[in-house]
Amino acid sequence: MTGFLASVATLDEMEVARAGGADIVDLKDPSRGALGAWEIPALQKAVALWWSWNEPKPTLSATIGDLPADPAVIVPAVEKVASKGVPMIKIGLFPAGDPLAVIDTLRDAASETELIAVFLADREPDFDLLPELAAAGFAGAMIDTADKASGGVRRIMGDAELGGFVKRASALGLRTGLAGSLRLTDVGALAALKPDYLGFRGALCAGARTGRMDPAAVARVRTALGSA
Repeated sequence: MTGFLASVATLDEMEVARAGGADIVDLKDPSRGALGAWEIPALQKAVALWWSWNEPKPTLSATIGDLPADPAVIVPAVEKVASKGVPMIKIGLFPAGDPLAVIDTLRDAASETELIAVFLADREPDFDLLPELAAAGFAGAMIDTADKASGGVRRIMGDAELGGFVKRASALGLRTGLAGSLRLTDVGALAALKPDYLGFRGALCAGARTGRMDPAAVARVRTALGSA
């Protein structure tokens, strides 16, 4: 079954996502960009809350922010988040800089923490980096969007192209995810592509993606994924 990633902006939303059956609770601040990072003090509280949950509990992930592909910027950001006990870290492969150099310099971090590379569908993603990610020990790769106002990922990439990404990454042993302003109506078609998970934020909120998470909306997504 395709899993459910819920991006959360607060500790209260962590509890809502957990209660609603999220498989991955993803710490992301939508007010700070596509992959906006939580402040470190709040992140530490989130890790403590996650550890307090009884098993089985969802996986915890966190973003490091909308950073350029510069090893001098990315590596310290990853190390800082990892040092707080976050088991899975999402790293955006933004076009500015040298993504290949970033991947290469994260080999050591990838041996200790699950690293997920995030390709931006609306920023000319280079999927030829997938073998490099696998060779460097990354745990997974996913597709998201940088400009949330431009529409969902399916407006930018067709289902055949998204499915090709999933197949190629999966064949390399990478966990796969699809996200990017997904709506409830996208669940059936995207789950049929068999990614490991689908990621949601706006569809879980009352109003815009910066709005408050709505338990009823979370339940609807969980039900749709369970039925897909």
